[in-house]
This record gives sequence, C-alpha cells and structure tokens, in this order.
Amino acid sequence: MKFPDNQISLYIRILLATFAATFLYAVAAIADVRQDAESAVSSLHRDVAVKKFPDDMKSLDLVFEVAQRYSMVGDQDKAGKFYLLALQKSQIIESMLKKAEMAKLFEVSDLPPHPESNQPVKSAGSEPAAGTSAEPGSARIVGSKGVYTVMKADTVRLVAAKLGVTRQHLCSMNGLDAKAPLKVGQKLAYNNRKIIPQQIKDGIIVNIPDRTLYYFQQGTLVTSLPVAVGSVVKNQKYVWQTPVGKFKITAKIKDPTWTVPPSIQTEMEEQGKEVVASIPPGPENPLGKYAIRTSIPGIMIHSTTRPGSIYSFSSHGCIRLSPSRMEEFFPQIKVNTVGEIIYKPVKLAVTENGRVFLEVHNDIYNKSAGLVAEARQMVEKQKLSEAVDWEKFKSVVNQRSGVAEDISLHPPLALQPVNNGDKEETIEKNELLQTSKM
Repeated sequence: MKFPDNQISLYIRILLATFAATFLYAVAAIADVRQDAESAVSSLHRDVAVKKFPDDMKSLDLVFEVAQRYSMVGDQDKAGKFYLLALQKSQIIESMLKKAEMAKLFEVSDLPPHPESNQPVKSAGSEPAAGTSAEPGSARIVGSKGVYTVMKADTVRLVAAKLGVTRQHLCSMNGLDAKAPLKVGQKLAYNNRKIIPQQIKDGIIVNIPDRTLYYFQQGTLVTSLPVAVGSVVKNQKYVWQTPVGKFKITAKIKDPTWTVPPSIQTEMEEQGKEVVASIPPGPENPLGKYAIRTSIPGIMIHSTTRPGSIYSFSSHGCIRLSPSRMEEFFPQIKVNTVGEIIYKPVKLAVTENGRVFLEVHNDIYNKSAGLVAEARQMVEKQKLSEAVDWEKFKSVVNQRSGVAEDISLHPPLALQPVNNGDKEETIEKNELLQTSKM
C-alpha cells in the first residue's frame, strides 16, 4: 500500500514531535533528580553526617561525583541513574542521622520535665484529637490543613509546588509513592500552616528557609506565596544562594529579555549546553512573562517556565513565583515598594488564645548556630517554658517539617455548656488561659 507524500510528511512530523517531547521530558526529569540530589548531599554535609557516618558519606560523594562527570560529558542517561542512586543513598543516611539526633535530643537533661511524658506525641500532619481545634485562627499564622483535588496534568511535584509543601510531606500524609502517577479527582490531604516571620507596615518579606513571600499593606498581610529561592551550591566558583538584606523595587517588566550573567554562561559551557548571552521574551525565557527588579544586584522576583520548581532551593539566587501567582501579584506591586529577604529557619508564635506554635525548617544555608538552641531561646525569651509541652517541642525540632505545630502543654479550653438546673449556661474557659503576645 502506497501512502501519499503529504501523509508520509505528516507521519514524520508526528514522530519528530513525539521524539522531541519525550526528549524534553527526560531532560527535565534528570534536571529534577540532579537538583534533589545536590540539595540532599549538601544538606548532609551541613549536618556533619561525615563525622557520624564517614564511610557512608564517602560512598555517597563518590556516586555523586560520578553523576557529575557523566553530566559534564553530556551522557544524561547515565548521569540521571547515578543522581538517582545518590538521592537514594542520601535518604538512607538522612534517616540514620535523624535517628541519631532523636537519641541525642532525648538525652538533653536540662529540659523542663513534662508531667505526662509517657503520653504519645502527636505527629505532624495527623488529625487533631477530640476536643482540640484543627486551626489556630490566629493573625500570626497563615495556611491551614486541607484537602486538594488532583487536576489534569498534576504530579506530586507540581501539587507540592502549588500548595507550598514538600513532596515528602504529601507522600507521608497520603501514603503515596513519589513515582506513581496521580489520578484526576484524587484527594490529597495537606498542611501548609506557617507562622508569619516578620510584620511590616507596607512591603515584601521573603523568608529563605520557608520559601515563602509575604506581602503587607497598611500593616495587614495581603498574601503569602510559595517561591523558589537560591540553590545551596556555594563554592569558590559559584554562589547561587539568595542573599539576605533590605531592598526596593526598582522596575517592573512585562515580557522581559533575560541577559544571562557571565557566571551562568560559564556554567552553561561546563555543562555542555549552548552558551547564550541573552534570551528574548517567549516560552524559552526562564524569567517567564513577568519580572520585578530589586535593588539587590542580580536579584529579581519573576515568574518561571518551571512551575514544578516552586517551593524548592533551585534558582541562581532569584526569587521565582508560579506563572499563575505572578499574574495576580505583578499588578499589586509598585516601583519603590520596600522589602527584605530574611533567614529564619525557626519561628515561634503565640496565638490570641494563648496557644504556642513552633515551626522548624532545615538550616539549608548552614547559618544557624543550632536549631534546638535557637528554638529554646525563643521559648525562654517569651517566658513560655511553663506553657510548652517539651516532648512536642523535641518532636517538632527533630522532624523539621516546616509546618507550624501546636506545642502547648494543655489542650485548648473551649466553650463548654454547664447544666444549671433547667438552664444551660455557657462558660468561657478561655479566660483561664494566660495570654501572651510576641
């Protein structure tokens, strides 16, 4: 059977398009695995895993180095396999490290005793016990526990990016296999509750460890948005970490042209990519459709062509927003709006009814003198030692889940009816709580 030339041409175009799509998907997948592996290896080195597990870390470093070499010579298939192996090894070592940290944490002798220390500690993300409140209902806390309904084209990575949580969080809460595809209509429980790190009258606060941008107007939080910030990579040649400091918005650009910095051009060359000096507006521009320039040299707040990278440490220092969120955020911001990039891996808040919440993230840039000490200092500074359940405190610090957790000693005292003859009167027991504010 003979096909017409135009039909053959159509088949060829379809095959080429399919091949191109498959290739691009594979490249993106390898880039994701590489990013995860880099972050995991760097995190373990910061957590001094080398001292505790020298042989395991030596093996991990060797595997990661092999992956890097294959990536440098352009063999992305083998590079991807070794990056994945490095990531798996990292997860095993991290589990070993957490067990060691938990054992050490429970050996701390100067923590105030908990009168009910034999009671089980409620894990992060679990449903509240009967008689407790799932939501703190506080102006100091944003986000909530909720359920997300999976849409077409959603992946675990993309859903986590939308919600501002980690993939590990989604997998843990829902018993998911990170590699398994999601089904349209599938329900996913999540908890993206966070403590507002710093209040300002008007402007932007970006907290690096919790990868969140907070925008205030007239002293009120208008919106909080998950973002991607700078990679943990830091060596003599490259520093991709997002810097801290105050800034002003100096320009707003729609359909920006990206002028590629010399350092990124060098990185392109080392990775065997085509070196370009600039990228015009369009679907290939990593700045996306909108860019907001800050007074910090080289640092912009911009949309992205990689929405799945949101809520990660993956940029070259800039602050990325998802395209849909940036579409809403861009019109709200004016030139000369002030802002500050801060670094607070530990946050503490006391709600209006006296509940104590603690949120702990990984010290991703290794700037903290110690997360346990930092968290305890916050508790003591607020004179909250008597109000804190120290077993819950230990659990939250150890897990470093990045979720604001209630570590109050006593359960919330809710409004409860009291029988008074034929009449029920409501007694507000909240008055019994000692309320304190930060």
